[in-house]
Amino acid sequence: MDIWKTITDGYTGYWNYLVGEMAYPSWHNYFWWLVGISLAAWLLELAFPWRTGQQAIRKDFWMDGFYMFFNFFLFSLIGYNALSNVAVEAFNAFLGWMGIKNLVALNVQSWPGWVQLVLMFLVVDFISWNVHRLLHKVPWLWEFHKVHHSVQEMGFAAHLRYHWMETIVYKSFQYIPLAMIGFGLQDFFIVHIITLAIGHLNHSNIRITWGPLKYLLNSPTMHIWHHARELPAGSYGVNFGISLSIWDYLFGSAYIPRDGRDVPLGFDSVERFPKTFWRQVIYPFRK
Repeated sequence: MDIWKTITDGYTGYWNYLVGEMAYPSWHNYFWWLVGISLAAWLLELAFPWRTGQQAIRKDFWMDGFYMFFNFFLFSLIGYNALSNVAVEAFNAFLGWMGIKNLVALNVQSWPGWVQLVLMFLVVDFISWNVHRLLHKVPWLWEFHKVHHSVQEMGFAAHLRYHWMETIVYKSFQYIPLAMIGFGLQDFFIVHIITLAIGHLNHSNIRITWGPLKYLLNSPTMHIWHHARELPAGSYGVNFGISLSIWDYLFGSAYIPRDGRDVPLGFDSVERFPKTFWRQVIYPFRK
């Protein structure tokens, strides 16, 4: 394996991809989907605010906006895309050394498209739910996840305020299970966009309950309790669902004691948590 060529190709390839994303809007374009979904969520917040006293430009609005584009694009440009390509090639080389030429254990390409899409959505969401639990339960992972929970005024852009280390943790846990199922790239794109839209809504200043569907879909009125400063006694967290709430109801971590519109957000000593992007990024390593 030519490591330097893989790294160089990773940088140049991602730069060309990013330029193309911004310059040529299309239906298969992550950049403009992020912009469009963000604007739609913000307009809904302005038209139907749940917390009516919250400003349209809430606390940390612009920093969270920067987090969105940093975590979605700039982090990959800085190095994640190149290094992840190296990791994938090294892993495939290791499999080859072990005599494993094909990791796919369940080939779903012959299944109906909608079945593949639903299966992938469920698999990704269940893995993410478990990883999210670990981010709360494992002390050193919690130090990284604190960045996301430092939000004290909830809004759509808070969805993507998280430490870049979380990308590595989530992708590491997702890689092998998803590689063992023969999904197509189109499935990944659609699931990613659906997850992005639901995540924006769940962090938005909108009151959505979903009625009877609350046992299936996560919502702002459920997720607000995940960000509540005070947790139930003896709990390391509640409502870990990313897009779906069903895992929390199935495994006993669902918690909606009352309307949480004005519940204080954050964690103990959140007032002393760093307030700027760069200080938040280095905080877990200093800890």
